[in-house]
Formats: sequence, C-alpha cells, structure tokens
Amino acid sequence: MDLYKSMAVSAAGMKAQGTRLKVIAENLANANTTAETPGDLPYRRKVVTFQNALDRQMGVDTVRVAKIDVDKKDFERRYDPSHPSADADGYVLMPNVNTVIEAMDMREAQRTYEANLSAIDSARQMLSRTIDILRG
Repeated sequence: MDLYKSMAVSAAGMKAQGTRLKVIAENLANANTTAETPGDLPYRRKVVTFQNALDRQMGVDTVRVAKIDVDKKDFERRYDPSHPSADADGYVLMPNVNTVIEAMDMREAQRTYEANLSAIDSARQMLSRTIDILRG
C-alpha cells in the first residue's frame, strides 16, 4: 500500500534529521572548546551529508546519512596570551563553529523533522479512516 511507503520515506527522513540534530548539538556544546596545549587543534565543526538510498524491500527512495565529516574551514585566531593553549604570539585557535549558523541549521532540521512527523500522522489518519469505511 502506498501509504505505508510514504510512512517509510518520512520515517527515514526523521532518522536522518535526528542524526543531524545530534551533530548540531555536539557542535554547539563544543563551540568554545580550545586545545589543551599550544600547537594542538581545537574542536572542529562536524557536518552531516545526506544521500538517496533505495529501499529495495519497499521499492522507494529514502534519505539516509551518507557520512559525518569535519568542516575544513579555518579556525579563528583570538588574542589571549593568558590562555594555556596560546602560541608564542599570544593567539589561541578557536573552533570553527558559528553558533548562529548552528542555530539556523537546528531550526531547519527541527522543521524538517516535524514535517516528516506530520506526513506520517496524515498517512496514519488516512489508513484509519479507510479501515473505518471498510468496516462500515
């Protein structure tokens, strides 16, 4: 039945967005995590990459997390000579996490998750109504 397939597609989307939310939460939690010693690198932002995946059993294309990779953007340098990981010039490498971008990504992932949840709920209601009609 096509409604079951639509529910499977939405469930896959929810799972992918759930993973994305976990990665965003990790990025936000480490937004100020610097290296412990000079020369070490601070936390590097992680990003989620999605891809289409064919569910052969259901015969539908779904989304899945292809990989969780690190963002290659440069680290910010902040002048703080009293910091334990400051280099000889007094600069500290800061994580390449922008909290504003993370908040926007989080909101987008949340809305996508909610849209998939709404689609599952609609399909469930349609199935329930169909069963009620068949009983009646």
